[in-house]
Amino acid sequence: MINLDGRILNESEAKLSVENRGYHYGDALFETMRAINGIVFWEDHYFRLMASMRILKMEIPMEFSPEFLEKEITNLIQANGLTGKPTKIKLNIHRKGAGLYKPESREIGYLIRAWELDSSFYILNGENYNVELFKDHFVNSGLLSTLKTNNKIIHVLGSIYAEENGYSNCLLLNETKSVTEALNGNLFLVQGNTIKTPPLSDGCLNGIIRKKVLEILRKLPEYLVKEAAISPFELQKADELFVTNTISGIQPISSYRKKNFENKIARDLLGKLNAVARLG
Repeated sequence: MINLDGRILNESEAKLSVENRGYHYGDALFETMRAINGIVFWEDHYFRLMASMRILKMEIPMEFSPEFLEKEITNLIQANGLTGKPTKIKLNIHRKGAGLYKPESREIGYLIRAWELDSSFYILNGENYNVELFKDHFVNSGLLSTLKTNNKIIHVLGSIYAEENGYSNCLLLNETKSVTEALNGNLFLVQGNTIKTPPLSDGCLNGIIRKKVLEILRKLPEYLVKEAAISPFELQKADELFVTNTISGIQPISSYRKKNFENKIARDLLGKLNAVARLG
């Protein structure tokens, strides 16, 4: 079952217009969430969604309150028999109507889907997880790259490259050749007691788990936390590298080229992240 503009339908009944601007122009964005007895970090997801819609000059419906959208998601979870079960939620927002690059309307439509997840908590994946730089195309630094828009062709091509070459993931570069993020999340680099992650100004995603991990780290006096550009040359000097996203939480990187990494800090942070997620 899916939720299309407030109607709970079977997927076979759902119809999107051939004029859909998300399809034609990528005039759309999405929010991926995790739920179990409530949406994890819902307030953060909601305010990121609202900010993104304003940046893209979409007309936010009057009824789009936190309570309204939370209820829409909860109704879909119930319709799929997933109440009380770990669930992945994807909320897509697209601008309605026809037009060319200039839209005829700024009104929006939405689509919500739900899938059951394997675990109620974030679990450390300690299996081999090797990465490489994807250098065929670059992420543009700046505000638009921080949003979860449908313009993800670089991530698609990077995923194909990773699959074709036997990598678990790829790291993306921006136009200044700084490492911005992984294909599916934000990057953190640990060297000694210093933990770095690229700044939003470098074009990385404004990730919810990135935000939560930074909040956790800034309460731990033993670490020096920096939002600073990461050079590709720093990767092989690191003690640890890990990727953060809403679904997996924290994914340690086990190797990059000939360098193998620890996962001690990633393991410790994952426990703290689970505690914050339960409290939230």
